[in-house]
Amino acid sequence: MRIRAFQGLRPPVDKVAQVASLPYDVVNTQEARKLAEGNPISMFHVVRPDIDLPDDTDPHADAVYAKAVENFKRLQGEGALVREDKPVLYVYRQQMGDHVQHGVVGVCHYQDYLNDLIKKHEKTRPDKEDDRTRMTSELSANPGPVFLTYQDNLKVSALVSHITAGAPLFDFTPEDGIRHTAWRVDDPDTLVAAFGEVPCFYVADGHHRSASAARVGAERAKANPNHTGDEDYNWFLCVMFPGSELKILPYNRIVHDLNGQTPEQLLEALRAITDVRENAEPSPDQPGEVSMYLGGKWYGLKFEPAADADPVSRLDVQMLQDRVLAPMLGINDPRTSTRISFAGGIRGTDYLKQQVDAGKGAVAFSMVPVTVEQLMAISDANQIMAPKSTWFEPKLRSGLFVHTF
Repeated sequence: MRIRAFQGLRPPVDKVAQVASLPYDVVNTQEARKLAEGNPISMFHVVRPDIDLPDDTDPHADAVYAKAVENFKRLQGEGALVREDKPVLYVYRQQMGDHVQHGVVGVCHYQDYLNDLIKKHEKTRPDKEDDRTRMTSELSANPGPVFLTYQDNLKVSALVSHITAGAPLFDFTPEDGIRHTAWRVDDPDTLVAAFGEVPCFYVADGHHRSASAARVGAERAKANPNHTGDEDYNWFLCVMFPGSELKILPYNRIVHDLNGQTPEQLLEALRAITDVRENAEPSPDQPGEVSMYLGGKWYGLKFEPAADADPVSRLDVQMLQDRVLAPMLGINDPRTSTRISFAGGIRGTDYLKQQVDAGKGAVAFSMVPVTVEQLMAISDANQIMAPKSTWFEPKLRSGLFVHTF
């Protein structure tokens, strides 16, 4: 794989904790506004500029993108984002409890995305992709990175270990308790060369960010009569993590109604296709098992994949979709249905119970997480997972590193 050092923007060390924000897509307007309250240099003002506009603002209005550009320029003018003095890479370590992961921050080429050297496992939603494409184009920047993974490489790992033995550029822990540490790689050539032995990357998180970056790169290339392929717009911001270090949490389901059935009728339909065990644990402990919360009780469901099942069909989330959500509950397309909600595993199963008990859902399903090996196998087979199949933690912060073009 080809990666490149970049001469981007980053916060000064004394402002990094104030600037760094969660990704734009894991919080709504109200949550982002609260997190950025009293902090005018939070990156939320760029990635979620709607927090600075009236509540009734259309999220795709011209004013939203104009405010993002205004705030981006303001952060640079106020010294909250400063330009590096030369092209560099970074090593970015995150620690959440006992879990630690190390990624290399650099830029990847959009042609590698189009040519499937950067592999995907999810489809994008056109409205979200259009939104991120416009935002990226208006800013001429990637304010948040794409989360990539790769099969472990001993040479890359050794270099990362050597780099992290030195003094970090910054090291901070915000209120959520996740520690963020980064090292600047002033001599990136050896690390760049080591990635040349990595056969491919996989998009772990950030399908809309990567798709929009590729669209912007292609648009800029088409508009430039002197295009060479080396311009900054050909490259987009990524963090590359070895697969062995990643932590995937389940992505659970809440269905808002029972599709005209009573709880007893749904249970009867389920018993016709699988074992239904009462008083199950809220979180199943092995693949093929799904926990269901219905009528104040947890039930255990067990699914067996067909002998000739492909990698996608073997996933618990796909068996649940094919055998329960579509035929019994009428959720034929979870990507577009308004009758289903998704809950990242970071919320826990208590959240599922609370939502159903409060009448905000009729039934909820809890699953074991997809593995990194399954993600890679599905991507290698050019297959697509059901939407909302993986939830990665910890999340990458926006604003720590910004690539401009």
